[in-house]
Amino acid sequence: MTETVAVAVPRKGRPLEAALERLASVGGREATALADEVATTLRYEKAVTKGRETTDAGVYERLATHSDTTDGGVEYTLVRDDRAGHPRRVVFDSATVPVSGTRVRVVGREEPFRALRTHEFALGFDSADLVLEEVVTLAPAGVGSIADVNERIDPRDTDVRVATGLGDTVYHTLMATPETIPPGTSLDRSFVADYEGLLRISPRYERLVEAVLGTEALDGVRFSYPDPGREEEAAIAETGCGVYLTVTGNTAREHGLVVGERLFPSETVLLENEAETTPPAARLRERLADGVETAIDAAD
Repeated sequence: MTETVAVAVPRKGRPLEAALERLASVGGREATALADEVATTLRYEKAVTKGRETTDAGVYERLATHSDTTDGGVEYTLVRDDRAGHPRRVVFDSATVPVSGTRVRVVGREEPFRALRTHEFALGFDSADLVLEEVVTLAPAGVGSIADVNERIDPRDTDVRVATGLGDTVYHTLMATPETIPPGTSLDRSFVADYEGLLRISPRYERLVEAVLGTEALDGVRFSYPDPGREEEAAIAETGCGVYLTVTGNTAREHGLVVGERLFPSETVLLENEAETTPPAARLRERLADGVETAIDAAD
């Protein structure tokens, strides 16, 4: 096994776990062990960060304990957390694991998508949200699925394309109070096209919501943002209408909201910089995307 392919992954969170799980699904025992080890370590570190676990060991001591500096072992690093005082937090850094006859160097990045855009990697995993926020062209009609994304990427802007979604899905979902919805009207994209007024969203998702709903539907709509620390569903209930991430919608219903159309899946995606793809990287990409129901090639 002489070929090595570097793959960029997030440093922490659901997208990192989804990426490692996909590598494990095709990589066998060693890749599965890597996914389990990293998930266990980072869940523990998150619990320490959130105060749900206590320890006498300092962050540098824990970093040294977690990291394996032997060839190919899992290594971790530190980043500044966004809590008050900006303490340091242990996150994933790198590891090497065999996957289908290829040595895969898994490398943590704060934003893997941007690392692919700057041609540091041929392959990587990141949130589909970031792709919509950065490179999907705005148009009168909206984007409804992962399969639509590549058609909206200007080839003059980037060589990166979405290879497949991983299915670790929560949804950007339309919500509204019952009073906001006219009788006999469905809470879907057509509702937004006829709606005029405030639409409550997270500040970072303005361009994403524009891409998902389309610029034509947003004529007459003004974005509104919740105060820091305010629960999103409560803020939407106050405004009357909004878009937020949901899994079941139970919290929204507890605030008296009607849960409407799932507008777009927020999931981890496998990305490829086509200009940097070598034959080994292409084989790995095909293996990672093989048999995935949400693969671009299999989409309707």
